[in-house]
Amino acid sequence: MKRPTEEETNLSSFLLFKKLTEEEFNRLNFEKSCSYYKKGTIVYREGSRLTGFYCVTKGIVKIFKTGIDGKEQIIRFAKKGEIIAYRSLLSKELACTTAKIIDEAVLCQIPYQTLLYLIQSNWQFSHHMLQIVCRELREANDYITDIAQKSVRERLAEVLLLLKESFDLDHQNTLQISLTREELANTVGTATESVIRLLSEFKQDKLIELDGRRIKFINIPGLQKVAGV
Repeated sequence: MKRPTEEETNLSSFLLFKKLTEEEFNRLNFEKSCSYYKKGTIVYREGSRLTGFYCVTKGIVKIFKTGIDGKEQIIRFAKKGEIIAYRSLLSKELACTTAKIIDEAVLCQIPYQTLLYLIQSNWQFSHHMLQIVCRELREANDYITDIAQKSVRERLAEVLLLLKESFDLDHQNTLQISLTREELANTVGTATESVIRLLSEFKQDKLIELDGRRIKFINIPGLQKVAGV
């Protein structure tokens, strides 16, 4: 396995680290450990003991929980500039999710002791960490509300819009993340067959176009109306 380049392991663009002093940032760089991960690789598993959190500097990581029947419930997709596995580390609990690479990635692991040092030495860093945790809690509350109050059709439209917000569209208005129908279903919280049927309905309603896994947005206001957002 080839080693990541210096550019691929650069953490200076992460908002979380913007307020670090030069000394703190140098320590962060010295103590980080960066590696390539192939598509399909499991970074850590639910129930494992973590020794650090991860910064995504390249690629896409799928974060999910596994139900009793083995079915995945996708929590989110992490991309360049985002961090994962920090909540279980902060609470000193076993990992509550599994992380799997869905697009070749470079991750930099930051040891727990480094995280502890930064929290204790820099209040602005601590404040930013708290904001990230609070945002994750808000998103979890929103998801619970959607599950209880919205139809599968509404939730699928909302998930597509959230993916657009996170990963943007290319010059042809095509979503810049390629997901299987099963992954979409596991994000929405429904059966794969339901997602296939609803995507076909969205296509017939001229809201989107489909090209294999690629989804092209045709009528964003129409999707927003369906999603109720």
